[in-house]
Amino acid sequence: MFDQHEKSLLPDAELTRRRFVLTSLAAGFALAAQPISAQTIVTDATGLTAGEVEIAAADIKFPAYRAMPERGKSFPIVIVIPEIFGVHEHIKDVCRRLAKVGYLAIAPELFARQGDVSKLESIGDIISKVVSKVPDAQALSDLTSCIAYAAETGKGDLRRVAATGFCWGGRMTWLFAATEAKVKAAAAWYGSLVANPRNNPDFKPDPLRPFFPIDIAPELKTPVLGLYGGKDQGIPLETVERMREALDKGKSGSRIIVYPEAPHGFHADYRPSYRKDAAQAAWKAMLAWFRRHGAS
Repeated sequence: MFDQHEKSLLPDAELTRRRFVLTSLAAGFALAAQPISAQTIVTDATGLTAGEVEIAAADIKFPAYRAMPERGKSFPIVIVIPEIFGVHEHIKDVCRRLAKVGYLAIAPELFARQGDVSKLESIGDIISKVVSKVPDAQALSDLTSCIAYAAETGKGDLRRVAATGFCWGGRMTWLFAATEAKVKAAAAWYGSLVANPRNNPDFKPDPLRPFFPIDIAPELKTPVLGLYGGKDQGIPLETVERMREALDKGKSGSRIIVYPEAPHGFHADYRPSYRKDAAQAAWKAMLAWFRRHGAS
């Protein structure tokens, strides 16, 4: 999917030495996610092995959160791809929820080379100062490193690998499913589908993000379940329908569910966008999707 020019966008060793590298995960929630809602779900770690780990990539070791059942082995693997807020408390909790149903869940800090998003106070700063500087090729390579890590622990079953992600991570979920053959099933939560959803006449393509889900949909082989909100102001329903049409041209069996009354971020229980009914229904749909396609 990525040619040699795109792979060259990965930071080399010299650039990495000059660049901030996040070596540990932040505690709590990202500053830009404040204030935190009183309805936030907290999943305890009873019966789990959960905490921060270090994962080796080609150029650095980056932090990640790992959760799995305390006893047993050969757990199905699920890679959890975070929002622009990085691996903060909500993403850690998602990992614990997945571990409670038997998964080895890993959430990597994919912004480690570019900066610490947890300390930035505005979404604008997070995007402009950190997230916009992360090449897709770098992120996808790091996600593959997470699968390798899971195998090296002796606890993960490489025959059963799933991926899921939210918002920024939702888009990456589509791309990861298209590029990593070990992924048997994926669930993408309200990730952007096209490069220019509002048809902005001043839009300029980003060389760090050369492909969007709609570009890879017809050739997609891994079944992906898209989970979207009917009242998402950032992802027009027109683009969702275009994605459905593109998926219908392929043979992956992927599908999209739209929750009519849900806004963007409807699974994020720590924010006002949370919609309990839609979030719970989509969570159940995701787990059923993983079971159906041999990733549980």
